[in-house]
Amino acid sequence: MIQKLFKPIDNSVLIIFRIFFGIVFLFESIGALLTGWVTSNLVSPQLNFTFIGFEWLLPLMGNYMYVHFVLMAIAALGVTLGYKYRWSIVALTLIWGSVYFMQKTSYNNHYYLMWLICVIMCFLPANRYASLDVKKHPEIKAYAMPQWISLMFIFQISCVYIFATIAKFYPDWLNATVTENMFIAMKSPDFIKPLFHSQKFHYFIAYSGIAFDGLIIPALLWRRTRWFAIIASFCFHLFNSITLGIGVFPYFALCFSIFFFKPEDIKRYLLRKKPVLTPELATVNYNEYRGIFFGFFVPYLALQTLLPFRHWLIKGDVLWTEEGHRLSWRMMLRSRTGVAHFRVFDKKTKERLAFDNMELLSEKQNMRLNTPDMIWQMAQFIQQHFAKEGRDVAVYVGSSNVSINNRTGKRLIDPEVDLTEVKWDHFKHHDWILDENDPKWNVPNKQISPILLLPIHQK
Repeated sequence: MIQKLFKPIDNSVLIIFRIFFGIVFLFESIGALLTGWVTSNLVSPQLNFTFIGFEWLLPLMGNYMYVHFVLMAIAALGVTLGYKYRWSIVALTLIWGSVYFMQKTSYNNHYYLMWLICVIMCFLPANRYASLDVKKHPEIKAYAMPQWISLMFIFQISCVYIFATIAKFYPDWLNATVTENMFIAMKSPDFIKPLFHSQKFHYFIAYSGIAFDGLIIPALLWRRTRWFAIIASFCFHLFNSITLGIGVFPYFALCFSIFFFKPEDIKRYLLRKKPVLTPELATVNYNEYRGIFFGFFVPYLALQTLLPFRHWLIKGDVLWTEEGHRLSWRMMLRSRTGVAHFRVFDKKTKERLAFDNMELLSEKQNMRLNTPDMIWQMAQFIQQHFAKEGRDVAVYVGSSNVSINNRTGKRLIDPEVDLTEVKWDHFKHHDWILDENDPKWNVPNKQISPILLLPIHQK
């Protein structure tokens, strides 16, 4: 088994992937600047909802972020050309990682995948051919790589599709509620609206999505169905690109297809000047790659396998609590609407203080204030906001009606808990997230007794 993993194979797939990967990031960097994404998400807002624990990234926000994305474009170009590759890929990993962990308002799963591939590429010899590094240092040129490198990428994209398939087996996807909400709300030309509003179309999209996610990897692995899978992938991702507007991800996902072809075929069509791999050229330093594989990639494989399961070990429905939702390949599964509003009290005087979300948030950020982690973070931001005025405050959630997939809204957060007094745990359930089926709270906010809306510490 180990010998097979370390068997030397032609490294053309890795070289071509490096070039595609760099180009995708180059377009992502420039596109984010030109479309105003950087301005609206990282420059204009007063604050941002980081991944919890990454609040130290917030000082980067502001006009510097324009420079940040220019630097990312330069690093992406370096990766594409294979120029000072090690420095370029590490810089790209750090720069993109800081953007990814800095904000959740425009969260997308493909941002996570792009960062993971950055991390993987830091450890791989992707500049050993067709690179400026080789031109400057011919001695580093190599024509082979261990087979596990190709298998690593297949494993990573398999995780995305397998867990995406599993996540779709729940009622609102199976009865086409999710796809119905998605396409009816979508802005589309008049001539296509009858199709997008058709129930049959909603069911077709729901079940073709399950079929694609579940079958694409086996179809790519089997030689007889590989080209059919490539055509299906192209159609699937192009449709998503046009209808869902999810940026570079469809094209990034297509880049993984090259790892399912024989390296010799990739060389024949895309690197024609590269010599055919012979036993003399197929030299791989077993010891060099052994340390990388067992020291980093084996633990990485275990983490990628286990992390998406964590929400099954946490109390409650992940669609409601969101605990364990992120980093689990739960993609395009639900619509979530609702906005939390807060009641702020001076702990010393017991006085209720006036506060409106828009004092700190942009309109887009405010509309995303319907997940427990962001509501908890907002409470901490409010506490810090009043601390600047010399006030020590308690922060309660006055209203938090949240609707999943356009169902009747239900109260999400316990109004009797001061969120500044509780800690966040990434791997445990938080009891202040209410059970969506609890009859005590399963009523609109306006029907809840005013007594329950008083802070529990107020006399």
